[in-house]
Amino acid sequence: MDFSFLKIGAAALVAASVLTAAVAPSRAEPASDPFTFRFMPNRGSVSPHDLAFALGYYEPFGIKLENKGFASGGPETLFGLAGGSLDLASAATSAVLNSIANGNDFLIAYPSNGIVKGNESVFFVLEDSPIKTIADLKGKTISVNTLGAHLDYTVREAFHKNGLPQNAAKLVVVPGPQLEQTLRARQVDAAGLGYWQATFAGQLVANGGVRAVFSDTDVLGELAGGFVVFRRDFAKAHPVAARNFVQQAARAADWSRENPEDARKEVAKILEKRGENPELAKFWLGFGLQPGARATERDVAFWVDVLSREGTIPAGKIKPADIIFQPDAAQPKD
Repeated sequence: MDFSFLKIGAAALVAASVLTAAVAPSRAEPASDPFTFRFMPNRGSVSPHDLAFALGYYEPFGIKLENKGFASGGPETLFGLAGGSLDLASAATSAVLNSIANGNDFLIAYPSNGIVKGNESVFFVLEDSPIKTIADLKGKTISVNTLGAHLDYTVREAFHKNGLPQNAAKLVVVPGPQLEQTLRARQVDAAGLGYWQATFAGQLVANGGVRAVFSDTDVLGELAGGFVVFRRDFAKAHPVAARNFVQQAARAADWSRENPEDARKEVAKILEKRGENPELAKFWLGFGLQPGARATERDVAFWVDVLSREGTIPAGKIKPADIIFQPDAAQPKD
């Protein structure tokens, strides 16, 4: 299950960490730098910037979103960002850090989701499965949305904590819409559904006949699950657009926490507009973020330590403060 990003060019950026306090719209400067952000969403998943756009928060600042098609997972968006075909990526912290460690110069814009009890990634098996514990997954097959990202590294860490080698199980890539069918057809022994796939997980549980073996919060605790990232050269060239993008995304995340039912209605509209099933919105659990879309240093440091232990990142190579975009600063540090 070894996974690493290739270095994709001098102007690329990658990253993994956190973002800071959200602000009321009165604090955001009027847009002097309208910008259209090219991005790739995940099926069944909505990000705070999707919601901000739907709510009209970006309109006063001239910010628009251009959907470039669904991503198979966070790593694909990181490659697109590094190659210049996207203006923002959204990926698990482990994937972002791997990408930065391999030479991509990215800045963490804000945490797209948090993993907390009740809003987490869960590994399911069929009700009659003999698998009861993490140790029982040894030699089994587990479906995940992509390799080298959150679910992959959650499994590795779960095995590490149970004294098993990180490749104790076989991981198979299965797109979100096919996860339930693949599990029920017994093509895999267990199915991992990420925190960003709560809509698919909710449908799976509602259809019955499954049970959870473990969640990422059992293994990792509560922390940011992943981040939206910019290229550093973009943030330097467009500091106002970058700042307004982040602040209004945080505003939308706060609104969704305070208005969950209205937020689900907006999620349904977003899914329908993208050609997905709007009925899945009833299973949407929110973003799991701190007020203001804040994150702690542990959100990044946890994965830096894990990747350093595995030998993926040399100790001291990545410092969280160097890769976090500060929306209130005039421009990011060099």
